[in-house]
Amino acid sequence: MQNDLNKVRFSVKPLKVNNNKVVELARTVGIHPLAYQELPYDPEYSFYAGRLNPEVLSNASADEMYWKVRQEVIFRHTGEHPYEISGPDAEKLLQKIFTRDISKVKVGRCSYQFACYSDGGMITDGVLLRLEENKFWFAQADGDLFSWYKAHSDNLRVKISDPDVWVSQVQGPNSMKLLKILTKETYPEKWKYFDWKEVTILNEEVIISRSGFSNELGWEIYFRKSNNTEKIGDYIFEEGKKMGMILTGTPGFRCKRIESGLLSAGQDFTYHTNPYDVGLGKYVDLKKNYFIGKSALETADKDKRCWGIRVENGTALKGSYIKLNSEIIGKVTSSTWSPFQKCGVGIVLLNNTKHKPGIIVDVDCNDNKTHKSEICTLPMYDFKNEIVRGLKTDIPKGPSPWSGIKKK
Repeated sequence: MQNDLNKVRFSVKPLKVNNNKVVELARTVGIHPLAYQELPYDPEYSFYAGRLNPEVLSNASADEMYWKVRQEVIFRHTGEHPYEISGPDAEKLLQKIFTRDISKVKVGRCSYQFACYSDGGMITDGVLLRLEENKFWFAQADGDLFSWYKAHSDNLRVKISDPDVWVSQVQGPNSMKLLKILTKETYPEKWKYFDWKEVTILNEEVIISRSGFSNELGWEIYFRKSNNTEKIGDYIFEEGKKMGMILTGTPGFRCKRIESGLLSAGQDFTYHTNPYDVGLGKYVDLKKNYFIGKSALETADKDKRCWGIRVENGTALKGSYIKLNSEIIGKVTSSTWSPFQKCGVGIVLLNNTKHKPGIIVDVDCNDNKTHKSEICTLPMYDFKNEIVRGLKTDIPKGPSPWSGIKKK
């Protein structure tokens, strides 16, 4: 490593690492091989999918990180954990695990997928890459799917393994300009959202995908054991800095993914919620012969009860209850401040489906006061998801404030 990792912190508890123990520790507690880039910024980490995920970096505020991803470009080393499913029955196993038809995912494509328990409750989600006809990676969010694969692979010719692959994200309007510089003649001129390609960076072949967790233009890079990750990662960072690139952690992404309606596993959906509850029913294929949870989902209520919320003059407390005329009708599952809309934003789960966007509610906020709020649709803007597909290229120059609660 170019820097020792003696400043890495897990949550608020110091985690000290000696230089000669970096590789061993990375294998046991899951430190991204490019974490040394974060060390100058006094990082703090959460435990996510068996790996450390950067929560706090001192190089920029949450607002500054937000504007970087909306106006320029950012670099983020994620805790996403790819597992490999391979063998003659790989597709057969994944058809059991996931709710969408895996046969429709062609080599060279990615697919958003999630797994459910037999009662329809959700386990976790992620991005599936079909590398070969019988070889897949599933880059999962927080949660345990490895044991789930194993438990349902009896009598199948399949191998479930950890390929020791690490994921970083390059996101923002300048992300493709940067990729052209990095890849030169191997830049994939024709690739669609959720394609993956193999390109060459510094004479090394790396896999990149048109995906990310910001709903901005961007790509993700998958560092394999065969790659010189430090060399490539430093090159990306140095070239990116010329365009204003900074490293970001979770706070810089939280607002953007909330505004875009991207749900966080374990927060916005859990084993208590099924896909229809949280508005993900379109990713359930009930025409499939079988998948775990199908029977329960066939008879489930298909109406959603997960929406957005805009808070006037405050930021809702995560986990706080939403009240309508003093009656508790739901709770806040994700929350933050929006520097673009100039209001608090969040994702909420209502108790039932009778309440819809447009209602005015009360919610407790981080200033120890109760504020008026409005339940709204998700996403909060860019309703056709044109930004992430490169179809909408106008970059916001500054805030576009929410008009606030309409007096009735």
